[in-house]
Amino acid sequence: MSETPSTMLEIGFQAPDFSLPEPTTGKTVSLADYEGRALLVVFACNHCPYVLHIIDSFTEFANQALQRHLGVVMISANDVTGYPADSPENMAALAERQGFEFPYLYDESQQVALAYRAACTPDFFLFDSSHRLVYRGQYDSSRPGSQAPVDGRDLKAAVDAVLGGGEVSAEQIPSVGCNIKWRAGNEPDYF
Repeated sequence: MSETPSTMLEIGFQAPDFSLPEPTTGKTVSLADYEGRALLVVFACNHCPYVLHIIDSFTEFANQALQRHLGVVMISANDVTGYPADSPENMAALAERQGFEFPYLYDESQQVALAYRAACTPDFFLFDSSHRLVYRGQYDSSRPGSQAPVDGRDLKAAVDAVLGGGEVSAEQIPSVGCNIKWRAGNEPDYF
């Protein structure tokens, strides 16, 4: 695995539009579905040890955040030719097994990941109700093999601030994870 940090987009960045299929339901989910709501966009995948390290905690957190009217979408953009564990069928199986109450979307073209300047899995982007970026950073300080607790404290604090009408701390630590598995010719120029 190649440890890669998030790109730390500029705060205030306007969320790029997306319209992607959800393998679990066969529906298409778009940015417009979350108009007027704060939205958490997470780039992830099925096989990454960094994602698997936090998946139970994150699923519980995200499912609870939905009850607070936060929009949550998880997106997999990995090249499934080289990484068949990340196929749409396997995405649907993971979503069902974990009990995702939020959509897990497939970015086959990788254009959405490129528009968001996603770099790693997991990569978190929290937008306010106007879909302006207010947080991009780690879930918490835990990593596979570390002794730090998987508690989501960094992301939870940002979500609490957004949903409570407060200010998100400017002190944000990049997420770290496996690099997104780009198709040949799709490698981003933002590294």
